[in-house]
Amino acid sequence: IQENEISSEDVERNIERPYTPAYGTIAMDYNSQVQKWIDYFQGRGRGYMETYLSRSSRYLPMMKNVLRENGLPEELVYIALIESGFSPKAHSHANAVGYWQFIRSTGKRFGLQVDTFVDERRDPVLSTRAAAEYFKSLYSLLGSWHLAMAAYNVGELRVKRVVTKYSTTSFWELIKKRRSFPAETKNYVPKFIAAVMIAKAPEKYGFT
Repeated sequence: IQENEISSEDVERNIERPYTPAYGTIAMDYNSQVQKWIDYFQGRGRGYMETYLSRSSRYLPMMKNVLRENGLPEELVYIALIESGFSPKAHSHANAVGYWQFIRSTGKRFGLQVDTFVDERRDPVLSTRAAAEYFKSLYSLLGSWHLAMAAYNVGELRVKRVVTKYSTTSFWELIKKRRSFPAETKNYVPKFIAAVMIAKAPEKYGFT
């Protein structure tokens, strides 16, 4: 990996600098949906969150650095937390693989080699670069980070269809509609916001 051209100290210093993402910021709305996931991570899901947080320290600086290089909000790094718990071995029932849970076709679409011999979805640097490209295309298409994240989960066509059907771009309005998104997608953004809130202030939520 060519990433060795910049030292880990440089990466650490880089992500300490003040930063304004060119692609705008993610609204960290707080509501009962988000609180439900905070409660989950403090309760039944506590063991998972502890594992994910301890594992994250290895990946956060590099991943945030890649997101910054792409002008993206660095909080998107926590999509990898809810997708894979920062595990390269993560594998879903839909055959999504790696840190960012790319299915084969999407991985290839964003430049990852996926074949019998190599699976770059498991490479932390290359998969994060591909995820950054994917996020940029979703945001450019939908113009809202909440919708872009929903599309990361359920696909951009479904999100565009639902936005058109209910003529609103508010994720919180759309999830009130019974037939808008699958339950997993309705939970995706609140779960993400809860994970960001805990990861940014672990002590406040009882994590070390």
